[in-house]
Amino acid sequence: MMHTTLRTDITIEQICKGFVYNEFEGKGLFGLSGKLVIQPEYQRNYLYKDAKMEADVVNSVLKGYPLGLIYFNKVGEDKYEVLDGQQRITSLGRFFTGKFPLFDENNIPRYYNDIIKDSTKRKLINETPLTIYICEGSEDDIKAWFKIINMGGIELNEQEINNATYFGPFVNAAKAVFSNSHDSNIQKWTSYVRGDVRRQEILNIALKWVCKSSDNKDVEKYMSQHRDNADISELQNYFTSVIDWVSSVFIDVKPFMKGLPWGDYYEKYHKNAYNPQEVSSKLQELAIDDCVKDSGICEYILGGCKDTKLLHIRIFQEPVKKKKYQEQTKLAKSKGTSNCPYCASSEGSNKTKIWDYKDMEADHVTAWSKGGATDISNCEMLCKPHNRDKGNA
Repeated sequence: MMHTTLRTDITIEQICKGFVYNEFEGKGLFGLSGKLVIQPEYQRNYLYKDAKMEADVVNSVLKGYPLGLIYFNKVGEDKYEVLDGQQRITSLGRFFTGKFPLFDENNIPRYYNDIIKDSTKRKLINETPLTIYICEGSEDDIKAWFKIINMGGIELNEQEINNATYFGPFVNAAKAVFSNSHDSNIQKWTSYVRGDVRRQEILNIALKWVCKSSDNKDVEKYMSQHRDNADISELQNYFTSVIDWVSSVFIDVKPFMKGLPWGDYYEKYHKNAYNPQEVSSKLQELAIDDCVKDSGICEYILGGCKDTKLLHIRIFQEPVKKKKYQEQTKLAKSKGTSNCPYCASSEGSNKTKIWDYKDMEADHVTAWSKGGATDISNCEMLCKPHNRDKGNA
């Protein structure tokens, strides 16, 4: 069972003594004169900088607002690690060490050394006590508590929770590869995958690909099995294989490619041979068609351009309709019947009527909802009354 002790004697100035921030990894490392580990292995990256919230933390202090509860995990005699509050503590430490300014009413940047020239502000910044609970308990107790804490207003996402739950050599090694915003591969990856590197979302995609599953339970199982193993070669190699395969098949990069289920496509199609130039030509053709749904283009091409349902094409293009109208009208005149098949087969007054193009509409012979293709072989022109009466038959 976890035991907590309330501390209100530690000031902001004390917390920020010995503060170290790693720009490359984007995290606060140490504080409280070296006694405090600000970002343990299970913690997420520092996000307040990207979210432009770090100045708000300092301004809250200057206005006398409480910063909320902070939780430390006691890991040794007078040694602690931040369980909750690392975003706020890192913001304060970054301000103390001149990493960012506040802007006054005239939009002039003022750093820590400028601000503390005002004695009132100096007292607020340096001497404000923090409300800290020191927690002691088993590893399971600490991690369970970590998972349910509201992290400074930015909710933990799925992978951040996974990292906290299964932290260890595997998570450390995986984060070094997939959560490093300075990695030169990021630009290439983010052409095909959607997610924030610093929020562990690229790592989450990589794990789902290697698990061949979108179910987080499978990701958790994989992480649990590999928790104590720093070798992430399987994860890294599989992710790289998918990305390399995509970029070799599709030599053109289109905006709609970002976020497609490339892991699924890889499993389904990577054993097929493709001519990249032919793929490029077909991609260019389809990508400019207003009747085509972009998200289905790539799988349509990978599948040999057979499943038109992937394109969600329901509207016949104007050249197709005009050509079909001409074919039907020519045939109808030669037979002395209506160019609307439904009128021609009826006994009504329109049995021999030749409808104008503007009075006809294109219809799927086999309904689109039943798998009918949107091409000329499945197109017929009907008079507007009959087409609207037909519905989805």
